[in-house]
Amino acid sequence: MMEQHRDFVGESSIWEGAAGGRADLLDLEKSLSDQSMHIGELGERSTPAMLSKYDRDLERFEREGGYELAPRVDAVLHGLGFDPDAARIRQISELSGGERGRLGLARQLINGAEILLLDEPTNHLDLDTTRWLEGFIKESDKTFLIVSHDRAFLANVVDHVLHLEGDTAVAYTGSYESFIEQRQQRRDAQLHAFEKQRSVIEDREDYIRRNLAGQNSKQAKGRRKLLERLPRLSPPVGSEGVMGLSLKSRSRGGDQVVTAKDVTISVGDRILIEGFSNELRRGERLGLLGPNGAGKSTLLRTLMGDRAPDTGDLRLGGSIQAGYYRQDLSQVPLDRTLYDIISELQPTWERRQVQGHLGRFGFSGDDAQRTALNLSGGERARVALAMIVLSGANLLILDEPTNHLDVESIEALEDAVEDFDGTVIVVSHDRELLRSLTTRVWVLHNKQILDFGGSFSEWEEVSEARTHAAAVNAAEEVSLRRMHEKQKIRRTQNQNEGTKRSRREAQTRIINAEQAVTALESEIASVSEALADPGLYLTREGAIKSGALDARLERLKKELDKALDVWAEATESMTAAPG
Repeated sequence: MMEQHRDFVGESSIWEGAAGGRADLLDLEKSLSDQSMHIGELGERSTPAMLSKYDRDLERFEREGGYELAPRVDAVLHGLGFDPDAARIRQISELSGGERGRLGLARQLINGAEILLLDEPTNHLDLDTTRWLEGFIKESDKTFLIVSHDRAFLANVVDHVLHLEGDTAVAYTGSYESFIEQRQQRRDAQLHAFEKQRSVIEDREDYIRRNLAGQNSKQAKGRRKLLERLPRLSPPVGSEGVMGLSLKSRSRGGDQVVTAKDVTISVGDRILIEGFSNELRRGERLGLLGPNGAGKSTLLRTLMGDRAPDTGDLRLGGSIQAGYYRQDLSQVPLDRTLYDIISELQPTWERRQVQGHLGRFGFSGDDAQRTALNLSGGERARVALAMIVLSGANLLILDEPTNHLDVESIEALEDAVEDFDGTVIVVSHDRELLRSLTTRVWVLHNKQILDFGGSFSEWEEVSEARTHAAAVNAAEEVSLRRMHEKQKIRRTQNQNEGTKRSRREAQTRIINAEQAVTALESEIASVSEALADPGLYLTREGAIKSGALDARLERLKKELDKALDVWAEATESMTAAPG
């Protein structure tokens, strides 16, 4: 089970943290490598005992999945955004909270367990990494129990849903879309039964009132007893628990909302954004995309004046008032009660108005006297939204607003933003949110911000080849790394004139196959790099070129699969041939 927060005890490097409890196999791998090198150095002076021990250890290594472990660790780390080679050196203590979350997920996916429990696994993942995880889950033969509010993720991976609502848990069979339909049908049926029973109860109560003291008193008393014993149906759980979110701007603001002129932003020695110039106009709804660590949140903080750009000018337009939802929720003062937080934003409000406002966000009665420090992440997120509602902003800046919200709250946020009459900038890994809200996309890539003049849905369509390229890389990663792992620890024995001809032929086939694999790897990497460049999809010509590159990538993938098959067959022949 991976919890939302995880500690790593006894492991120092990222690679060790991901490999988890398979230290025995890692030690055995090192021993095999050392033995192989020693046997190779000794040549004919190698003793039968040395060769026998090597054979026993190698057999155990293969039997327990040793060849698959290191490639699997490398592939999963790579898929979750870590450099596998650097991960062998880089320390866990250097990781941010989001990186620790991804490492915890990597450790869990590498684990040999048959059932994996994932608690909000996409919270620390960017869009490309989330897509990789979807592919991993769909290709896996394990059973997954997933807690998630990411609707696009759920739609792509689940085939059963257990829905917790109104102090009950209801199981549904089928996809997430099927669950939505079945849930609505269930609610409609519950409402029909509730309304029908209420009508029957009203009729019986009317009869009892009219006849209790009259000629039919006996019948009326009998019906009253039956009515008292009647199990009462409850109305279906609906939208009454969803926060009442409405976003209104106090002023129209100017047409020029954001201007950037030759902006460069760096953190320490690392340049995040270089030479950026653009502008955002009133009424636009911008989706800001890019991998984790690319600089999205830093750009927003710079825009809000929390830090200065290294060069250039980045500013809000005249009469623009921003409501800023920070990813870390630091805008919520932790040492204040909820009542005080709202009261300070609206000093003229009476107590009932403050209580009413908090009630619309799920905080009723004594909840108003709770301090923000004692709130859960989801509760703190609702307080942050309650504060933004009161800002009257004409520019909303939303940095990962769905991280701590349940599905119903996310849908309420979507509805409110769709009705908002101002300008919106949103950073999110929630594809459904981006699809419903954005009219324009900025993509951070290699220190540049590329401007796509369409919605996120349109961006997904034109950049479909990028997704396919990532899937090809993920599919081949384990096979390639398994080959490299076998190359590394394969026994190196002295080849002399007495070696059998079949062994020499197998050795030649191995060398030729490895050369073919290396050449194809290089070409696939080149094509994938070209497809990964978001700038390729900004023009019609680029989109046409991406289609040709994607087709070429698919041909290269098939050729690589064949080369790997040839290599595997030659390796087996080499092992079987007498030396």
